[in-house]
Amino acid sequence: MTAKNMTDFSAEKVIEIEALNKAFGSYQVLEGANLNLYKGENLVVLGKSGTGKSVLIKIIVGLLRPDSGLVNVLGHKVDEISYQELLDLRLRIGFSFQNSALYDSMTVRDNLEFPLVRNRKDLTKSEVNALIEEMLDAVGLAQTINQMPSELSGGQRKRIGIARTLILKPEIMLYDEPTAGLDPITSKEINKLINDVQERYHTSAIIITHDLTCAKEVGNRVAMLMERRFERQGSFEDIFNSGDQLAQPFYDYNFIQ
Repeated sequence: MTAKNMTDFSAEKVIEIEALNKAFGSYQVLEGANLNLYKGENLVVLGKSGTGKSVLIKIIVGLLRPDSGLVNVLGHKVDEISYQELLDLRLRIGFSFQNSALYDSMTVRDNLEFPLVRNRKDLTKSEVNALIEEMLDAVGLAQTINQMPSELSGGQRKRIGIARTLILKPEIMLYDEPTAGLDPITSKEINKLINDVQERYHTSAIIITHDLTCAKEVGNRVAMLMERRFERQGSFEDIFNSGDQLAQPFYDYNFIQ
């Protein structure tokens, strides 16, 4: 298990979050949260259930509005742009769901074709087919093109879900628990795929995970969301080799149980 190179802090900020606050009634979810995602970076977000990780992602893509604070994504303040501008911005952001979110009634080909037909009406049929083949090759599953999701393993469904997200060539990838429910060997394959996507398509990514093996293998940087804000940020070694009492429960859960 090898750690990745650290983040290049001289790179452009593709997501900038400052003093972010979000509450639901009297329940404060995020309070004074600060986080940057740099161009070309894989940033891992760790946090216990209910700490606001999903709320953070929904704010980034404009599904929820912040109560206060700055949320700047690819140069746009997401709570200030028009609805059409928000739709255009979302096409530059890919979201890989925890459950893959494939359409069960569609073949793999049709699942990948769907976002192209819906969002890229300028493409010819041959261009659509070429993109489908490229994405399936990128995730190593060209042979599944005519299969149904029910015929795929959990790891294969994860890969196809990533391929479908990637087919619009987003600048930012958001991965929600990419290795959840997978065996260690398949998890390692998914980790490698996340790194391959970063290298091949020059994406910037936020990876939400509880899996510290995933965090170490894919993350240029780790941010720990605790007590409504990001309490710790740094390399995997900075956080988990320091004896930090806030980080230790995550390490114990993954490696001592």
